[in-house]
Order: sequence, then C-alpha cells, then structure tokens
Amino acid sequence: MEIAAPWGEYDKSAPLPTGAFKLGSKDHLMLMCRTLLDTHDPYRPALLDWPRLDAETERKIKSLPIWDVAVAVEERAGLNVRTFAGHIDDPLLKTAVQMDAFEETRHKTVLANLVEAYGIEMPPPEDLKPPRDAEWAFMVTGYSECIDSFFGFGLFKLAADSGFFPQELVDTFDPVMREEARHILFFVNWVAWWRRNMPWWRRPWFEVKVVAVWLFLIAERMSFAKGMGANPKGEDTNFTLNGSKELGVEVTFSELAKICLAENDRRLGTYDKRLKQPRFVPKMMRLALGITGLWHRPRAAS
Repeated sequence: MEIAAPWGEYDKSAPLPTGAFKLGSKDHLMLMCRTLLDTHDPYRPALLDWPRLDAETERKIKSLPIWDVAVAVEERAGLNVRTFAGHIDDPLLKTAVQMDAFEETRHKTVLANLVEAYGIEMPPPEDLKPPRDAEWAFMVTGYSECIDSFFGFGLFKLAADSGFFPQELVDTFDPVMREEARHILFFVNWVAWWRRNMPWWRRPWFEVKVVAVWLFLIAERMSFAKGMGANPKGEDTNFTLNGSKELGVEVTFSELAKICLAENDRRLGTYDKRLKQPRFVPKMMRLALGITGLWHRPRAAS
C-alpha cells in the first residue's frame, strides 16, 4: 500500500530547463525545486535495518556526545521549515519546501530510532512552538546546515574510513547525509532566487537579516566552544569542532579541512552545475588553510 506524500503535487513530466539561465528566473526556480523533488528517497525510517554491533563498537557509538542535540536540532529544523512553507504562495516552491520539512522531520525519526536501537539514554524532548518569524527561522536552519553539513561530511568520512562506524551502519545512515547535501543546495539557491524576486523595498532588510543570522550562528558556536568542559551540553553542541578526537582519530586541522572540502565537493558535485553551490563555508576553510600554510611555512635562511 502506497502512503500519500505529505506535500503538494507537482508535474513530474514537465521538461526541465535547458541551457544557461539567470539566477532568479523561472528556469532557476524550476530547476532548484525539481532537483530537490525528483531526487527524493522514499525510504521509511521504521524499515531501516540497524545492524547488530559488537560490544566495543556499541560502546563507542553510545559514547559520542551528539545524539540528544542531533535529535533536537532535526526536530527544530523540521518545525522551522514546515512553518516557512505555510507562508509561500508559489505552488512548486511550496511543494519543495514541504518536502524539505518532511525530510528534516524524518531525520529526527531516523536518529530517534538509532538511539532506541542501541539503548542510548536521552533527555525528555522539548516542547517546541512554531517560530514567530518564519523567514528568520528558515534562514537560521538553512545557514546552520551549511556549516554543520560541511563538517559533518568530513567527520562521517573519517568515521567510515577509520572503522569507527562499521560499513553496515555507514550504509544505513548515508541517506541522511545525501539529504543534507540536497537541502543546503536547495537553500542557497532559494536565497539567490529570493534576492532577485522580492520587492525592492524588502531587499535592504533581507540583507540585514542575512548578516544578523551569520552573526547569530557565529556567536552561538563561540558560546559552544566556551562551554566545552564546563557542561555536557557544551561538549555536545561543539562536536563539529572537536569531532575527530571523539572518533578516536588524530588529525591535524589541515588534514580535517581537506577531508571536509573533498567530501563537500564529492557530495555536491553530482548535481546540476547550473545551480548555485554553497560557497561561504568552503571559501572560509580554504582561506584558513592558506593562512595556516603561510604561518607554518619555513622561513628562508638569512
């Protein structure tokens, strides 16, 4: 029995745009929405086969200080995206954002099932309320995922290559990583499309909001870093900054950055090159690598 999709219908037979197009055009809107919609994976979390782990691997999985925060983040993301979908008029865009919200909520279910399967203790869930500013909440979720997915891709690769995650668990969890790549690709294209289609009088305020979101996220992550060692929550939320040590893998900053960059390029490189790619975090990481290289470069003998 096929379960009805909890998002709107769209014309799957409509031809996709060909050739070059301008950001903000109808072709851009169609391609970014159809890329998300057409690549949807209809897996059902309840049917995922969580592999039986040996005692040592299960102990290591349980020791990762990420699970409660990961579940809470995905639950909030689903609510934020779903709330924003209710404010969209364009039918195709609304359908795409509704699917995005469904997948974010499904991530929460996948993680909750993993937690249950391996007996990981969790605090009681929060009582979440819809955000007052739907656009702000959608932007916070989108830009936050651009940061977290970049590091998550690299850490997931480390966990798989090091054997910290057995191959069966990697295969089971990989659909979530693929969806995160699709989500950030869709989000940065929504930003590019919306910038060019919003009323002119809204543009200055929107740009202020973009800067404010980035400042908010930077301040949030700085508070996470300060909280490390002071409380368990700080350790949890700072996992992307210190994750390689939690995985039992000793890598330098440069090595981790290069892994993250390579995985980011690999996961996003399969999609239509005409779509705008998430650039800010990779660009900042390449800049940091350049500065680090200059700092550690041997000085010429005088």
